[in-house]
Amino acid sequence: MVNSTAIFNASVLIVDDKEANVLLLERMLRGAGYVSITSTMDPVEVCALHRKNGYGLILLDLEMPGMDGFQVMESLKEIETDDYLPVLAVTAHPSHKLRALQGGAKDFISKPFDRAEVLMRVHNMLEVRLLHEAALKHGKILESLALNDPLTGLANRRLLAERMSMALAHARRKKRSMAVVYLDLDEFKQINDKLGHGAGDVLLKMVAWRLVAMAREEDTVARLGGDEFIIMLSEIGTADSAATVALKAIEVVSQPYDIEGHSVCITASAGIGIYPVHGEDADTLIKSADLALYEAKRAGKNAYRILGRTDRSASARSQHDAPASCSPLPNSSEESKRCDSHD
Repeated sequence: MVNSTAIFNASVLIVDDKEANVLLLERMLRGAGYVSITSTMDPVEVCALHRKNGYGLILLDLEMPGMDGFQVMESLKEIETDDYLPVLAVTAHPSHKLRALQGGAKDFISKPFDRAEVLMRVHNMLEVRLLHEAALKHGKILESLALNDPLTGLANRRLLAERMSMALAHARRKKRSMAVVYLDLDEFKQINDKLGHGAGDVLLKMVAWRLVAMAREEDTVARLGGDEFIIMLSEIGTADSAATVALKAIEVVSQPYDIEGHSVCITASAGIGIYPVHGEDADTLIKSADLALYEAKRAGKNAYRILGRTDRSASARSQHDAPASCSPLPNSSEESKRCDSHD
């Protein structure tokens, strides 16, 4: 339900080539409590005014010289891409009413004006318009929640699956390689235990921002849940290209964070799965990257691994020292370990 304040504050445009009609409608609406009323006697101005101001309602006279109301409605359709014209047609000819509705107007009022009719139709039109906008906004929120992680705004599993499906199809068609980098924060539980889950959430958001900033525009950064992230590389030249991304991700994540007055450090481990070597579908690729991540964790963390690969060309720089500039995290029971001393 739309509250009356929103209705009376909604913006209204009056379009009529006769000044007497404009003044009469303005007086009716202002007398009823509407506060945001604009008018024009030039129908050519309507689209520019609506594009700039986005009116909740346009009272549009159908008979005007140069450009009639029907032509104005056709022009407005280019602006209202959701096919909703907030037009209340104004006409003295009964035969024009049906044509106006067929042209996109949502309702009409007749000349000469009946004050009660005008106010009722304006009120109803604005209520419907505001409900329509609310529904669109709600739909966008639901769509965002369905495709994006609510904490970080990154792609969620569903959106990642859609993007991977497209990337894999492209790779098969072009006979190219693509890859996934599975990233996990080392000892993330310590942050939650020592600073609280609120600080942990802040850290996850900051990690997400850093990963997005370092990724290519054509790639996808997703959060699978908890402290697990995926970077989908839509196309790579060689395995070393994926290794470079993993190294960069580990590096940016390992820089200090300022959280609630504490300089906090955390390291990350990564596993890489490459199409078609480690799998030809999304699930297999992610599982392969997860296995490689496990190898990196087992090797001492703060590292990356490519599944089944041991040559030095890809792993020579896989171990990184964490920054040593972070202050200890507060711990009431014992002195906190420095962030560069994770096992």
